[in-house]
Amino acid sequence: MDLDRRRRAATGAEPAPAASDLEQIRARTLTRGINRPLYLLARLILVPFFRLYFRLQGIGGAELPRSGPLLLAANHRSFLDPFVIGAVVKRPVYYVAKRELFERRAQAWVLRSLGAFPIDRGRSDEEAIRTANEILDRGECVLIFPEGTRVRRGPLRAPRRGVGRLALETGAPVVPVAVFGTESVRRGWRIRPHRVRVRFGRVTRLPRTQDVSPALAAAATGRVWACVALQWEWLGGQAPARAQAAERRAGLRAGDPLPSRS
Repeated sequence: MDLDRRRRAATGAEPAPAASDLEQIRARTLTRGINRPLYLLARLILVPFFRLYFRLQGIGGAELPRSGPLLLAANHRSFLDPFVIGAVVKRPVYYVAKRELFERRAQAWVLRSLGAFPIDRGRSDEEAIRTANEILDRGECVLIFPEGTRVRRGPLRAPRRGVGRLALETGAPVVPVAVFGTESVRRGWRIRPHRVRVRFGRVTRLPRTQDVSPALAAAATGRVWACVALQWEWLGGQAPARAQAAERRAGLRAGDPLPSRS
Protein backbone atom coordinates (compact mmCIF):
# COMPACT_ATOMS: atom_id res chain seq x y z
CA MET A 1 0.00 0.00 0.00
CA ASP A 2 1.56 3.34 -1.05
CA LEU A 3 1.54 6.56 0.97
CA ASP A 4 -1.56 7.92 -0.74
CA ARG A 5 -3.54 4.77 0.01
CA ARG A 6 -2.37 4.83 3.65
CA ARG A 7 -3.57 8.40 3.97
CA ARG A 8 -6.95 7.48 2.51
CA ALA A 9 -7.25 4.50 4.80
CA ALA A 10 -6.41 6.64 7.82
CA THR A 11 -9.09 9.20 6.96
CA GLY A 12 -11.69 6.58 6.13
CA ALA A 13 -11.91 7.61 2.50
CA GLU A 14 -12.39 5.03 -0.18
CA PRO A 15 -9.34 4.28 -2.34
CA ALA A 16 -9.00 5.96 -5.70
CA PRO A 17 -10.81 4.02 -8.41
CA ALA A 18 -8.60 1.57 -10.26
CA ALA A 19 -8.17 1.69 -14.02
CA SER A 20 -10.64 -1.18 -14.41
CA ASP A 21 -13.23 0.72 -12.37
CA LEU A 22 -12.78 3.81 -14.52
CA GLU A 23 -13.25 1.75 -17.64
CA GLN A 24 -16.49 0.32 -16.24
CA ILE A 25 -17.76 3.84 -15.54
CA ARG A 26 -16.93 4.93 -19.07
CA ALA A 27 -18.58 1.81 -20.49
CA ARG A 28 -21.77 2.58 -18.55
CA THR A 29 -21.66 6.16 -19.84
CA LEU A 30 -21.63 4.83 -23.39
CA THR A 31 -24.21 2.06 -22.94
CA ARG A 32 -26.67 3.70 -20.57
CA GLY A 33 -26.16 7.38 -21.33
CA ILE A 34 -27.61 10.14 -19.19
CA ASN A 35 -30.33 9.15 -16.73
CA ARG A 36 -33.24 11.16 -18.15
CA PRO A 37 -35.45 11.26 -15.02
CA LEU A 38 -32.51 12.37 -12.85
CA TYR A 39 -31.39 14.86 -15.50
CA LEU A 40 -34.86 16.44 -15.72
CA LEU A 41 -35.15 16.54 -11.93
CA ALA A 42 -31.74 18.23 -11.66
CA ARG A 43 -32.76 20.85 -14.22
CA LEU A 44 -36.06 21.42 -12.45
CA ILE A 45 -34.19 22.20 -9.22
CA LEU A 46 -30.92 23.75 -10.36
CA VAL A 47 -31.99 26.04 -13.20
CA PRO A 48 -34.37 28.21 -11.09
CA PHE A 49 -31.87 28.16 -8.20
CA PHE A 50 -29.01 29.34 -10.42
CA ARG A 51 -31.19 31.99 -12.04
CA LEU A 52 -32.24 33.44 -8.71
CA TYR A 53 -29.28 32.84 -6.40
CA PHE A 54 -26.45 33.44 -8.89
CA ARG A 55 -28.42 35.67 -11.31
CA LEU A 56 -27.18 33.26 -13.95
CA GLN A 57 -27.10 34.76 -17.44
CA GLY A 58 -26.44 32.86 -20.64
CA ILE A 59 -25.31 34.90 -23.64
CA GLY A 60 -25.38 33.45 -27.15
CA GLY A 61 -26.74 30.06 -26.13
CA ALA A 62 -29.85 30.39 -28.30
CA GLU A 63 -27.69 29.90 -31.39
CA LEU A 64 -26.31 26.52 -30.29
CA PRO A 65 -27.26 23.52 -32.46
CA ARG A 66 -30.11 21.63 -30.80
CA SER A 67 -29.12 18.29 -32.31
CA GLY A 68 -26.10 16.56 -33.78
CA PRO A 69 -22.57 16.35 -32.38
CA LEU A 70 -21.38 19.41 -30.47
CA LEU A 71 -18.13 20.05 -28.62
CA LEU A 72 -18.10 22.79 -25.99
CA ALA A 73 -14.66 24.12 -24.95
CA ALA A 74 -14.72 26.21 -21.77
CA ASN A 75 -12.43 27.79 -19.23
CA HIS A 76 -12.58 26.25 -15.75
CA ARG A 77 -12.88 28.25 -12.51
CA SER A 78 -15.07 26.18 -10.18
CA PHE A 79 -16.62 22.77 -9.59
CA LEU A 80 -19.91 24.48 -10.49
CA ASP A 81 -18.87 25.16 -14.10
CA PRO A 82 -20.35 21.99 -15.68
CA PHE A 83 -23.64 22.61 -13.90
CA VAL A 84 -24.05 26.29 -14.77
CA ILE A 85 -23.09 25.59 -18.39
CA GLY A 86 -25.52 22.67 -18.48
CA ALA A 87 -28.23 24.93 -17.04
CA VAL A 88 -28.08 27.32 -19.99
CA VAL A 89 -27.67 24.67 -22.71
CA LYS A 90 -30.99 23.33 -23.96
CA ARG A 91 -29.78 19.75 -24.39
CA PRO A 92 -28.06 17.10 -22.24
CA VAL A 93 -24.32 17.64 -21.87
CA TYR A 94 -21.66 15.03 -21.19
CA TYR A 95 -18.49 16.28 -19.53
CA VAL A 96 -15.11 15.10 -18.33
CA ALA A 97 -14.38 15.11 -14.59
CA LYS A 98 -11.28 14.22 -12.62
CA ARG A 99 -11.08 10.60 -11.52
CA GLU A 100 -10.98 11.53 -7.82
CA LEU A 101 -14.64 12.58 -8.01
CA PHE A 102 -15.57 8.94 -8.69
CA GLU A 103 -14.04 7.55 -5.48
CA ARG A 104 -17.37 7.28 -3.65
CA ARG A 105 -19.91 4.97 -5.22
CA ALA A 106 -23.00 7.12 -4.62
CA GLN A 107 -21.30 10.24 -5.90
CA ALA A 108 -19.93 8.35 -8.90
CA TRP A 109 -23.45 7.10 -9.76
CA VAL A 110 -24.94 10.62 -9.61
CA LEU A 111 -22.14 12.13 -11.70
CA ARG A 112 -22.27 9.38 -14.31
CA SER A 113 -26.06 9.60 -14.48
CA LEU A 114 -25.74 13.33 -15.19
CA GLY A 115 -23.22 12.78 -17.99
CA ALA A 116 -19.79 12.86 -16.29
CA PHE A 117 -17.05 10.46 -17.28
CA PRO A 118 -13.60 10.27 -15.66
CA ILE A 119 -10.25 11.51 -16.87
CA ASP A 120 -6.89 10.87 -15.27
CA ARG A 121 -5.32 14.31 -15.04
CA GLY A 122 -1.59 14.71 -15.34
CA ARG A 123 -1.17 12.20 -18.15
CA SER A 124 -2.58 11.47 -21.57
CA ASP A 125 -5.84 9.61 -20.97
CA GLU A 126 -6.60 7.80 -24.21
CA GLU A 127 -9.69 6.11 -22.76
CA ALA A 128 -11.31 9.46 -21.92
CA ILE A 129 -10.53 10.73 -25.43
CA ARG A 130 -12.03 7.57 -26.91
CA THR A 131 -15.16 7.95 -24.77
CA ALA A 132 -15.61 11.57 -25.89
CA ASN A 133 -15.08 10.48 -29.49
CA GLU A 134 -17.80 7.86 -29.29
CA ILE A 135 -20.26 10.24 -27.61
CA LEU A 136 -19.70 12.83 -30.35
CA ASP A 137 -19.93 10.20 -33.08
CA ARG A 138 -23.41 9.26 -31.92
CA GLY A 139 -24.50 12.91 -32.20
CA GLU A 140 -24.41 14.17 -28.62
CA CYS A 141 -22.85 17.12 -26.79
CA VAL A 142 -19.55 16.98 -24.88
CA LEU A 143 -18.08 19.67 -22.63
CA ILE A 144 -14.35 19.74 -21.97
CA PHE A 145 -12.05 22.09 -20.08
CA PRO A 146 -8.86 22.45 -22.11
CA GLU A 147 -6.94 24.00 -19.20
CA GLY A 148 -7.02 20.57 -17.56
CA THR A 149 -7.73 21.84 -14.06
CA ARG A 150 -9.43 24.69 -12.24
CA VAL A 151 -7.75 28.08 -12.51
CA ARG A 152 -9.24 30.06 -9.66
CA ARG A 153 -7.61 33.46 -10.23
CA GLY A 154 -5.90 35.50 -12.91
CA PRO A 155 -5.85 35.03 -16.68
CA LEU A 156 -6.64 31.85 -18.56
CA ARG A 157 -4.04 29.10 -18.48
CA ALA A 158 -2.50 27.65 -21.64
CA PRO A 159 -4.72 24.82 -22.96
CA ARG A 160 -3.89 21.20 -23.62
CA ARG A 161 -4.33 20.02 -27.19
CA GLY A 162 -7.10 17.47 -26.58
CA VAL A 163 -9.89 19.78 -27.75
CA GLY A 164 -8.19 20.29 -31.11
CA ARG A 165 -7.64 16.58 -31.48
CA LEU A 166 -11.29 15.80 -30.71
CA ALA A 167 -12.55 18.45 -33.10
CA LEU A 168 -10.37 17.16 -35.95
CA GLU A 169 -10.97 13.44 -35.32
CA THR A 170 -14.76 13.76 -35.08
CA GLY A 171 -15.48 16.77 -37.30
CA ALA A 172 -17.87 17.98 -34.58
CA PRO A 173 -18.56 21.71 -34.51
CA VAL A 174 -16.83 23.46 -31.61
CA VAL A 175 -18.29 26.28 -29.53
CA PRO A 176 -15.97 28.40 -27.35
CA VAL A 177 -17.45 29.07 -23.92
CA ALA A 178 -16.41 31.49 -21.18
CA VAL A 179 -17.65 31.14 -17.60
CA PHE A 180 -17.29 34.20 -15.37
CA GLY A 181 -18.10 34.59 -11.68
CA THR A 182 -18.10 30.98 -10.43
CA GLU A 183 -14.68 31.44 -8.86
CA SER A 184 -16.24 33.89 -6.37
CA VAL A 185 -19.19 31.71 -5.36
CA ARG A 186 -17.54 29.43 -2.83
CA ARG A 187 -16.14 30.57 0.52
CA GLY A 188 -14.99 27.46 2.34
CA TRP A 189 -18.09 25.26 2.49
CA ARG A 190 -20.45 28.20 2.04
CA ILE A 191 -22.00 28.88 -1.36
CA ARG A 192 -22.71 32.58 -1.48
CA PRO A 193 -24.79 34.54 -3.99
CA HIS A 194 -22.70 36.03 -6.77
CA ARG A 195 -23.49 36.93 -10.35
CA VAL A 196 -22.47 34.23 -12.85
CA ARG A 197 -22.40 34.67 -16.61
CA VAL A 198 -21.79 32.20 -19.42
CA ARG A 199 -20.99 33.48 -22.91
CA PHE A 200 -20.99 31.29 -26.02
CA GLY A 201 -18.99 32.22 -29.08
CA ARG A 202 -19.71 31.38 -32.69
CA VAL A 203 -19.59 27.81 -33.87
CA THR A 204 -16.18 26.84 -35.26
CA ARG A 205 -15.99 24.02 -37.79
CA LEU A 206 -12.76 22.20 -38.52
CA PRO A 207 -12.31 19.58 -41.26
CA ARG A 208 -12.48 15.98 -40.11
CA THR A 209 -8.98 14.53 -40.24
CA GLN A 210 -7.46 11.10 -39.75
CA ASP A 211 -4.13 10.53 -38.01
CA VAL A 212 -4.07 13.90 -36.26
CA SER A 213 -0.48 14.86 -35.40
CA PRO A 214 0.35 16.61 -32.11
CA ALA A 215 1.33 19.74 -34.05
CA LEU A 216 -1.97 19.82 -35.92
CA ALA A 217 -3.95 19.21 -32.72
CA ALA A 218 -2.05 22.04 -31.02
CA ALA A 219 -2.76 24.41 -33.93
CA ALA A 220 -6.49 23.56 -33.86
CA THR A 221 -6.55 24.01 -30.08
CA GLY A 222 -4.91 27.41 -30.43
CA ARG A 223 -7.60 28.51 -32.83
CA VAL A 224 -10.39 27.40 -30.50
CA TRP A 225 -8.74 28.78 -27.37
CA ALA A 226 -8.29 32.22 -28.94
CA CYS A 227 -12.07 32.32 -29.33
CA VAL A 228 -12.57 31.25 -25.70
CA ALA A 229 -10.23 34.07 -24.63
CA LEU A 230 -12.30 36.59 -26.61
CA GLN A 231 -15.48 35.54 -24.77
CA TRP A 232 -13.61 35.59 -21.45
CA GLU A 233 -12.26 39.10 -21.92
CA TRP A 234 -15.64 40.33 -23.17
CA LEU A 235 -17.11 39.27 -19.81
CA GLY A 236 -14.39 41.21 -18.01
CA GLY A 237 -11.85 38.44 -17.50
CA GLN A 238 -8.21 39.32 -17.00
CA ALA A 239 -6.16 39.44 -20.17
CA PRO A 240 -3.09 37.21 -20.49
CA ALA A 241 0.01 38.39 -18.65
CA ARG A 242 1.89 38.95 -21.90
CA ALA A 243 -0.80 41.31 -23.16
CA GLN A 244 -0.76 43.21 -19.89
CA ALA A 245 3.01 43.54 -20.04
CA ALA A 246 2.77 44.87 -23.60
CA GLU A 247 0.18 47.41 -22.51
CA ARG A 248 2.40 48.58 -19.67
CA ARG A 249 5.36 48.97 -22.00
CA ALA A 250 3.24 51.00 -24.41
CA GLY A 251 1.72 53.10 -21.63
CA LEU A 252 -1.75 52.03 -22.70
CA ARG A 253 -3.12 50.22 -19.68
CA ALA A 254 -6.89 50.09 -19.50
CA GLY A 255 -8.23 53.47 -18.44
CA ASP A 256 -4.95 55.32 -19.05
CA PRO A 257 -4.95 58.29 -21.43
CA LEU A 258 -3.17 58.05 -24.74
CA PRO A 259 0.50 59.07 -24.53
CA SER A 260 1.26 62.63 -25.45
CA ARG A 261 3.06 63.39 -28.70
CA SER A 262 5.07 66.18 -27.08
